Amino acid sequence: MESQPNNPLHGLRLDSILSHLVDTYGWPELGERIPIRCFTHNPSIKSSLTFLRKTPWARERVEGLYLKSLRDAKKGGKE
Repeated sequence: MESQPNNPLHGLRLDSILSHLVDTYGWPELGERIPIRCFTHNPSIKSSLTFLRKTPWARERVEGLYLKSLRDAKKGGKE
């Protein structure tokens, strides 16, 4: 396996990223931040993963929010 030291998402599974976001924000806020149907109407990890795996633009938004949540957590820990 090739090393990717500058890629913070390397080695992370999409289900882990999504679980982190649900734990951090909850489904209602996640649906507000990324307004896609799988987050706003009867959300579940399974249905969301199915959609995100087929929809590159939505997956990019989820990965971006994940990275933002990590940055925000790091900032919060320093103060």
